[in-house]
Amino acid sequence: MGRAFEFRKGRKMKRWSAMAKAFTRIGKDIVMAVKEGGPNPDANSRLRAVIQNSKAVNMPKENVERAIKKATDKDTANYKEVLFEGYAPHGIAILVETATDNNNRTVANVRSYFNKCNGTMGTQGSVEFMFDHSCNFRIPASGIDPEELELELIDFGAEEVFEDEDGILIYAPFGSFGTIQKELENRKIEILSSGFERIPQITKKLTEAEMADVEKLIEKIEEDDDVMNVYHTMEE
Repeated sequence: MGRAFEFRKGRKMKRWSAMAKAFTRIGKDIVMAVKEGGPNPDANSRLRAVIQNSKAVNMPKENVERAIKKATDKDTANYKEVLFEGYAPHGIAILVETATDNNNRTVANVRSYFNKCNGTMGTQGSVEFMFDHSCNFRIPASGIDPEELELELIDFGAEEVFEDEDGILIYAPFGSFGTIQKELENRKIEILSSGFERIPQITKKLTEAEMADVEKLIEKIEEDDDVMNVYHTMEE
């Protein structure tokens, strides 16, 4: 198995563990998708993907419809995606993805988390290069051979295809998202969920005590409502 498989295995059960947090993130994704491409999922591939993800976290349909309607209101604030970079204790690189309607608030909050947990906030580009920006799709495993599918999707950008207990996962570079989404839809293959992740190129092994120091910072950052994802180079 490749790096994507190991990365996914390490993060399993951690991401979106709190249902309320998941709904908040989906709501923000809906607003950004609607503001970018309109409220019609058929004409807005990004919104289609968000709706698929809402089903994956069991978000009620009425919540999704309400969020789409709210997003079309001119008075609804738009969210801007902002990336923060820095180092946790023991030389672990940290990458923080946020969606915020108040950048000053988010900058101040994220900086305070680094400072309180003996980390260091970095400048733009200071650690981003240590991660590969990838996209992923989860599809049902029934009737599909992962190895055969991987060979068929290589021409569309797929780099790694593997099966776990929840279905088949397809990983590809960030820029291949639209191409693979379109191909899966053309093949009438159901997309259970999709998204983007940053996979560390190299990880660092720490002692249990050192890991606790890093996890303290990560947990603090993840509690912030503006934070969508936190990535790091600590071996899990």
